Amino acid sequence: MAPRKRKRDETTSSKIPKTEEISSESCLDQPGDQSVHEVVNYEPSTLPAIHYDPDTTEPISCSLKSLDELLSWTRKEASPFNVATVPLASRFPSLDSCPRRTLVSHDMMGGYLEDRFIQGTEVEMPYAFYHWEYIDIFNYFSHQMVTIPPAVWTNAAHKHGVLSIGTFITEWTDGAKICEAFLADEESYRAAADKLVHISHCYGFDGWLINIENVLSETAVKNTGHFLRYLTDQMHERIPGSVVIWYDSVLKNGALNWQNELNDDNRQALELIRKYELSAAIFAPGWVYESHEKAEFRQNQDKFWSLLSEFLFIHRPSSSLPFISSFCQGFGKSLYWRGQVEMEKSWFNLHAQEIQPLYLSENMENGGWLRSRGCSKEAWIGGNSLMVEGVIPSGLPEVCARIFSLHVPLAARTFVSFVYKPPVGVKVSLELKTIDVPLCTFNGTEEIASTSVFPVALAEDNQLVEQFVQNCGRWTSDGWITKCFLLKMIGCALREVCIRVSRDEGDEDVSFNCRIGEIMIFDAETLHAPLQSVQGICVNDVVWQTGALKGPGHTLKVLLNTTLRWQYPIQQVRHFRIHWRRLRGPDPRIPPGPLTLIGRSYSTLYRVVELEVPAAPGLIELVVEPVSREGFRVPEDRWGRRTLSYSSSGNP
Repeated sequence: MAPRKRKRDETTSSKIPKTEEISSESCLDQPGDQSVHEVVNYEPSTLPAIHYDPDTTEPISCSLKSLDELLSWTRKEASPFNVATVPLASRFPSLDSCPRRTLVSHDMMGGYLEDRFIQGTEVEMPYAFYHWEYIDIFNYFSHQMVTIPPAVWTNAAHKHGVLSIGTFITEWTDGAKICEAFLADEESYRAAADKLVHISHCYGFDGWLINIENVLSETAVKNTGHFLRYLTDQMHERIPGSVVIWYDSVLKNGALNWQNELNDDNRQALELIRKYELSAAIFAPGWVYESHEKAEFRQNQDKFWSLLSEFLFIHRPSSSLPFISSFCQGFGKSLYWRGQVEMEKSWFNLHAQEIQPLYLSENMENGGWLRSRGCSKEAWIGGNSLMVEGVIPSGLPEVCARIFSLHVPLAARTFVSFVYKPPVGVKVSLELKTIDVPLCTFNGTEEIASTSVFPVALAEDNQLVEQFVQNCGRWTSDGWITKCFLLKMIGCALREVCIRVSRDEGDEDVSFNCRIGEIMIFDAETLHAPLQSVQGICVNDVVWQTGALKGPGHTLKVLLNTTLRWQYPIQQVRHFRIHWRRLRGPDPRIPPGPLTLIGRSYSTLYRVVELEVPAAPGLIELVVEPVSREGFRVPEDRWGRRTLSYSSSGNP
């Protein structure tokens, strides 16, 4: 299941479309009670190289590089793997009611780096963004003509209620020629705009940054406004809530002259922008990654956003229950499940990023301080835990770290689980702040007085706790503590989640480091809800490869590459585990093999890559195990299974 390192290439609330709509093959062609049969041959892959790595057949994200590619684009040629699967979440304040918006343009080393590998990759220290609470719009940027955001970025943005937009760019002499072509007349600019709308709708992102950085003729200038108006109208009609943003680099006379200024002295000072309640765009914040030591990336990125924080606005995720986060930032040194290492290699996959907390840095009087940060040295689930650390100064009995600011209506009986590693010399407790739902008739821009709740942990022999443990399955604690709580509140909404750290004794300065693993808040009725079965698993796009086995001789290993598809309510799962096992090989004396984990999928689609299987003839089983959002075990009889038999074609 380990991902492979790769050489870096030099180039390279809308409705979410279903991946089946752009599938080249139908699962209906494979009855569920029958095995799929394949003849092993080693012919080159016929999968489109634009969507699949030519060497491994792994799914990759890509751009469109020319006007011809744009105008000839059709939905059936789209990559099903690059379709965003996470709908745009709600937040307070909403984008419509927020006049002071903040856009971040990723503009990171040309784009399509490690993030182009849709199922993740192995990399020691990748670039990732996780300060979503400060921004409204995320723009994925490259210098290719049509930049389609990788699904990993759109999914991460949507989880936090942030719009994800692509880029349409023309530059220099070639760009001028492109503009003269598509801005020649109404028919031409409408054709280009229609394709941009279809691409955005197909892949599930929320709009476009239009960036024309070349001179325009008089005709092109005249049609630019019409193009932008038509594109905006069509986007709003097809994708409600979408945006089209113009990057102002061309004057009304067609001359190229960057106009990102507020006055004659070209001050884009953020303080001045906010003074007049204007929106702001922050371009290429990844310079903290590009220009500094990669090992200090987290520290530098946290410092960068901390310096801007007083001019930015914290947005509250707004959702129904459950609210769950293990603080995973989408990368790590190992992959964890319930505190145990599931894969001991560096990895990067923004699909795995969970709702991010507030990363705070606060100094207090008398030498006290408080900070929260992501840490990959150890985790409960995913790749990171949340470190809350600081000094309780003399004279203060405790400090309080606000880690989530949100708006989540609570159930009449709400179950809370809190996983952490207890630090030495201090006590850790949970504080929840709630408000009455009837008070929530505001536009989200003003504060409402909240009530603090200090829940008391349930005993281990409590019926709900026992049911929770049974649903999760037994696990090795390895120093982690799980506390469970029950909130009985009617008509209330959760407003803040805080961690309180108090001294054990004495009055001297006390330093502490507390590792938080996970917070889950869900309707207690969920503990008794039945879990669904995986349906309709099918196997498509099989590619066979060979590789040399280690040791003496010239025996070649057989490598299977194939796409699995299935049906399951995606909103009910955290991820899927993909397994395989050998049922029968060429030697009948060898018994069936154990179930072996291949990897994780965050949609109902997975590409099995370079799986070594027994030589033909053989029979294997491919298995899809759903993991519920709460991490509950799904009984094996509800997993999806498909057997694949294969025989030799007689070729060497």
